[in-house]
Amino acid sequence: MNALIWNIRSVNTKKAFKRLLSMHRKHRFFLIGLMEPFQQPYKLDSYRRRLGLETALCNVLGKIWAFVDAEYEVNVLVDSVQQITLKLSNSNNNTVMIGTLVYAKCDRTERIELWESLYHLASDMTLPWLVGGDFNVIVHEEEKYGGLPVTLNEVEAFRHCIQSCNLSDLGYKGNIFTWWNGRGEDDCVFKRLDKCLGSFELQQLFPGLEITHFIKCGSDHSPLLLECK
Repeated sequence: MNALIWNIRSVNTKKAFKRLLSMHRKHRFFLIGLMEPFQQPYKLDSYRRRLGLETALCNVLGKIWAFVDAEYEVNVLVDSVQQITLKLSNSNNNTVMIGTLVYAKCDRTERIELWESLYHLASDMTLPWLVGGDFNVIVHEEEKYGGLPVTLNEVEAFRHCIQSCNLSDLGYKGNIFTWWNGRGEDDCVFKRLDKCLGSFELQQLFPGLEITHFIKCGSDHSPLLLECK
């Protein structure tokens, strides 16, 4: 199982989409989740054809795009402003999993709606569950370098959500920071805003699952490669 989750910051830039195509040719993703495509949803299908995947859909605001391989039947369970949740069924190997793609608001008050939606999903979740994307908040102070001091309230709210939903940080290989503000010297800020969380059932289904933070290119966010050897 290979998948990609990336805040691409405009799918229309040649540098970003060319890199996406290159990564897809190499890794053959069954799922691609893109945040901030900066493109109208009616163009979604044209990008699906260029990627050669079967299913393409987006959330209600068009700020989260998902592309899924033909091996998977896709059912949308939740479609909201900050997340889209899919039920992915593979008849070839009789596996079913839930995938939640997240693009969280920058404002901590607005993120409460996202946390509440995840609590609701977790309340009766029995299937393997992957939650990944741009959460726009960190979990620990070491996930940030530079800028203003960390606001502990928003960190604790995210941490509480992860714990209450029985999710675990799936870890990573590569540089800890997935976002850079593009500035240098004293104004430079790095954060780990993008991450993948998983349930115990997901880790049982894919015991060799590894997350790699690729270097930033074509976007100010790192692409996240999910790879199960």
